Order: sequence, then structure tokens, then C-alpha cells
Amino acid sequence: MFGIGISSNLGKNKFNKAHHFDYQNEVAMLVGGSKAGIGESSLLNQQTPAHSGSNRPAWVAFDRQVLCFDAFFQESVQERQDEQYRVRRCKIYFYLADDTVQVIEPRVKNSGIPQGTLIRRHRIPIPNSNKFYTVDHFNVGKDVDLYSRTFKITNCDTFTRNFLTTQGVKVMASLAIPEDPYTSGRKADEASMQPLRPYEKYDTMRQFMYHDRHVLRFYCYWDDTDSLFGDSRDMILYYFLADNTIEIGEVCPPNSGRDTTPKFLRRAKLPKTIVSLHQPGEATSRTVLNIFESKGQEGRYILDSLKTGAVQTDYYTCADLLIGAVINVWGRKFILCDCDEFTKHYYQTKYDIKDFTPINYKKGKASMKPRVMPPYNGFGSEEDSLCSCMSLIPKPPRCDFKKFMEKDRRGLESNIIRFVAKLETSSAIGVDRRFVISFFLSDDTIAVFEPAQRNSGIIGGKFLERDRIKKPQKAAYGSDLSEYYHARDLYVGALVEFNKHRFILIDADEYAFRYMEKRYTEFPQANIDAIMKKLQSVVSNNAVENICEEVQRCFARNDPDATGFLNYDQFHNLLSQITQGLLSEHEIMTAARYYGEKNPNELLDVKTMMALAQQQLRRRSFENFAQLQDGFLQRDSGRTGYLNINEIEQVCRAFRLPAFNMVREVVRMMKLNEQGLLNYNELVDNINWRKNPSPAPQETEIKLDEEYTGERTDGVTRVNYDQFLQQLLVTK
Repeated sequence: MFGIGISSNLGKNKFNKAHHFDYQNEVAMLVGGSKAGIGESSLLNQQTPAHSGSNRPAWVAFDRQVLCFDAFFQESVQERQDEQYRVRRCKIYFYLADDTVQVIEPRVKNSGIPQGTLIRRHRIPIPNSNKFYTVDHFNVGKDVDLYSRTFKITNCDTFTRNFLTTQGVKVMASLAIPEDPYTSGRKADEASMQPLRPYEKYDTMRQFMYHDRHVLRFYCYWDDTDSLFGDSRDMILYYFLADNTIEIGEVCPPNSGRDTTPKFLRRAKLPKTIVSLHQPGEATSRTVLNIFESKGQEGRYILDSLKTGAVQTDYYTCADLLIGAVINVWGRKFILCDCDEFTKHYYQTKYDIKDFTPINYKKGKASMKPRVMPPYNGFGSEEDSLCSCMSLIPKPPRCDFKKFMEKDRRGLESNIIRFVAKLETSSAIGVDRRFVISFFLSDDTIAVFEPAQRNSGIIGGKFLERDRIKKPQKAAYGSDLSEYYHARDLYVGALVEFNKHRFILIDADEYAFRYMEKRYTEFPQANIDAIMKKLQSVVSNNAVENICEEVQRCFARNDPDATGFLNYDQFHNLLSQITQGLLSEHEIMTAARYYGEKNPNELLDVKTMMALAQQQLRRRSFENFAQLQDGFLQRDSGRTGYLNINEIEQVCRAFRLPAFNMVREVVRMMKLNEQGLLNYNELVDNINWRKNPSPAPQETEIKLDEEYTGERTDGVTRVNYDQFLQQLLVTK
């Protein structure tokens, strides 16, 4: 209740309101935060505390800052004889932003009192005064009168204690709240009460929520060797942590002769020992201790809370399942041998088990005797005859269709490598005969053609029809399949035998050399790195003293003008002398081609290569030249406009630039600056077919494959032996 006081408006003649809100940039906002209130009097909530040191208003400085106090008040009870008063606990919240107060009483179970919010949030006036409660009125140990109820403050939270301490207010220690006599009596009565029908509570929800979908998996086997015709059968045991149940599934290998069943043991709790079937009412969740009836009264049931007559069944748990353990599955002996990673982590975390060595119970597979096939009878191909032995219904042999599609002729890419060969014979007529051996990469077939020679007395033409040719090491009729010639078996200097005719490969066309050099991993004779390592090993293992100086003098002796170049014949003879026949003709040709002087007619200039690159980019519709230049600019931290070749190639590869090989050749043909860097802006301008289109390159005539007669129209004429010796005699 409010007392009678003197109004604060007596003697005032100004009641105007200050202009606090206005529009700025068409936005409603506070513009008069520092102005006075009604009648030019300052408001309490406009006074900023001294500790903040800021001119901000209180509702900004103390936004979302609330002081929390624990309090109680005593309420008298007039209607009951066993209860004179009650002690009701509550919480007082003081909001610093606007000096409002809120009082909340926590709900107590079965109290019979409407609890919750006792006083809603608002500014509470001080009794017998025209002022309101502020933060100075609240502290531990103080009594606060809120609407005729006296609240005793006993404690506060950590934030409140720290805030009051920073304001210079001394906060007392927490006080004890007196016990409520009625609440204490109710608790004592509830503790002494014994229900006639006590219900047991089984808390299985906690285990289910913690271990739902958590399953331990063990690999085991059922040892059934003691029974007649019994054997070991592979099983998988699943233990469900959610409800301690076990499920077992059988692993049936193919062709085992057993029907595949979804489950060997359905999911259920597995007892450790086999128990007989219980009588009805014997195994129950509750135990009836006694039953009695009295005259005129209903029967009463007394349940045994100690379960003295209950039937206990011991089930398997996760503590019983370990690697090497033997479990009884309804009379069957199961041995656990291994587990998965989740099971290992679970046992390591819960039981601190670190040894999970699996048990190897499977015997090694008996070595199967190789299947002996009948010998080839000469009808059809060997593969076709073998297919008739593999199944009752013969099927044609499968060809490598993927290889055929990849290596078939497409446009100017013939995928045919050709070699020039001669016969290994002492006949005067056959010594001068020359043959063109064509190897078709799509199906590994070989065709031999003999060019016509004038006044030789031999009619040229097709010498061997296109077909797969067997190697001569195998017998004509046998059980094993014959081995055929492959592309890796053909190289310059190789000796091959086709149908009792022995050929020596003496040369190859330019396409064959380039094809083999491009795929040097498949053709070791065209691998320049392997050739140089072989030469270095020959030189290092040579018994001649100062072999390096001797090799240099040998090469320099054949170059009297000191030009640094030798013709191919001289280079070939010197390498043959040094290696003493350890290098094949093809390997010598590969080294000569790598270090040889290029024919100026074969070299393309920068403009032609740019035109080819633009042509490929135009066909692929590549127009992201601005993004490509931004990628170069991102690598150029100094904004110099120059990058090294490796960084330029990395950026082009990151943009998946079409015709990357041509662009790389353009990069290597362009001029570098003194630091060895390339102007990437010039490169982008050269390949930009939109802004700087280059004229289309002129088409050159290309001879058909059938016109190749084995004559070399080009080749290596001079070899740079200085560069060759620098690479060969490099010091490690």
C-alpha cells in the first residue's frame, strides 16, 4: 500500500516535454538524449554511473546487464492449525538499463501456491516517497519493501557481486535462508511412506539414447568339427550396446553348398548357460510375497522389493566378448577371432585394452593344380580352340576393343610404325633385298612389303599378309598359348623371324622414331635417360686410366676444325667403339637425334606456332584471356610484367588451356630478358585470337602411308658432341 505523501509537482509551473526524437536522413532516431525531462528536470535513468566514464545514456551503457539477488519473505498462515507461517524463496532481478525490478518465485512441486512472476518488470516506487528504487537500495543483507512485502536479500550471483564491488559497495557474504516448517514436514512424511504396490523403475532410455546405432562387430567361427561331417563355419557377431542384445550372421562363401540365410541367430539377449523353459508366472518382473484376504475387505497384494524368489538369468555383456573368448550360443561353441576398428576403439576407451591381435584359424588354401589344356590341333586359331575347352557352349575369343579404338587410324595419325629390314642370308641375291615391315598398333598385326628394285630380277609387292605373327621359340603344337610379336619387340637393330624368314631391322620412318620417343616408358631403346645412364656406367667401369680425357680427345680428334659437331657416321663409329656393342643401333640413333642439329626446314618459327596455337584455341572456343592475364598478375607480386617459364606453364595448366603443348612451344620460342624471365602480357596478346588474329598456317602435303618405300628423305646429319660429352662426363 502507498502512504500519503506530498506531491513533487507542487510549486511547478512548467510541464513541457523536451524534443527527444526526430528524423535524420529519413530515419527515426534519438536526437535529444542529453535533454531534460518533463519541466526541464533531469530523469534518473538519464544519469550515467560514474564508473562508466562515458556520456552514453544508461539504456546503451547497461544494455542486457541485470543484477540477480536471492531473497525470501515470510508469509503468515491464518487458516491452518499445523502451519503458522511460510518461508517463500524468490529471485529479484534489477535491470540497470532502466532501473526496473522484477520478482520471480521458483516453482515448487505440489506446493498448492500459484508461483512464478510475483511482480512484473517495472519501476517500483519507494514507500512514502516520490522516488523509485535504484541500484543503491539492493545489497546482501538488506531488507527491501516491495508493495508491503518485506524481502530479505541473502545472496547474489558473481556478476552482481563484481559490479557492486566496482561501484565501491561492500558486499556481505551469503546468508542462510531459514527452513520452511511445513515443507520440511512434508519431506519427512514422504520419506516415511511405504506404498502398498511399489513399482520398480528400469531406466533403459538413458542407455538407448547414449548408444543408439552403436554396434560392436566381432569376426568369429563356429567350431563344429566334433560332430559328424562338421567343419568350421565363419560367422559375424553383432553386439548392440543400446539394449545388450546379440545377433549372429553366417558368412557363406560361394559354392559352399549351403543355403544363404539372413540370420543365424535373431537379435535377442544371449544367456551364458542353457536354462529349461520356465513355468507360467515363474519368471516375472515382480515377485509376490504373500496374498491374504480378510472378511468384508478386498484382497491385498504385498510385493517383495528384495526379489527373494525371483529367477535370475545371467546374459552375455560386452565385458565377456574379447578376442580369443569362447562363448556358448545355445550349445554351440563360438570363438571370437577379430573385430572392427569401432570395436577396438570402444574397448580401448572403456576397458583400456590395447592388444587386439587377431587369431588366424583358417588353414592355408591348398595349391590348386594347374589346369592342363589339350594341345592345339591346328584348326583355327589357338585362342578359338582354347575357348571350345573352357565351356560347353563355345564363345568366340574377345578382342581388345578399347585398344582398337585408341590405336585405330584417325585423320593423319596412322598408328602404324614402319621399319626397313633386310634378310639375314649369305645369298648374293638376297643380300640386297629390302623390306618394309609395318606394325599395326590397333591389333598387333604385322605386314611385310618388298619395294620393287630395277634390274634385281625379283618382283616386288606384298611379301607377307597382315596377320599376327608368333615368336619362333615355342613348339608348333602344344598346350600353352603361343607368344606373339608386340611393338616393344621391334626396334632398329633387332633380329626377328617371320615364318622361317629372319629379318634384321636397319632403319625406321620418322613417325616410328617420334612415336617411340614420345612413349619412352614402353620402348626402352628410345629412352634417352636410360641410354645416358648406360653410357655413364660403361665409361665408369672401363679399366682405361683417365677414360674421360681419352673420350674427349677421341671426339676432338675427329673434329679438326673444333666446330663442336660431328657427322652421324663418325658419331656412330665412336659410340660403337666406346660401348663395344653394348648399345643397339636404335639407342645410338636416339642419342644422335637428341643431340643432333635440327634441319632448318623442319623447325617452325614463332609466328607459325602462334598461328597453330590460335587455331586450336579458336576451335575449342577458349576466350578467357582476361582471366588468364589476371592469373599471371596474381603470381607477379612485384607487378613487373615478367615471370619465369615454370610459373607461366603452371598458370596455363591451372586454367586447363587447350592446345597446351603448342602454347608451351610458343613460350619456349619467345625471347627472355636478362634475368631469364618472360613477358606474360606479350604471350597473352600473341595467343589472343580475338584481338590479334594470325593468318592461318599454310597446309603442307603429307605423303600417304602406302607411298613409304623405306628410303630416308631426312635424318640427322650432324651431332653436337660438346653437349653430349657435357651430359655424359658430368661429375657427381
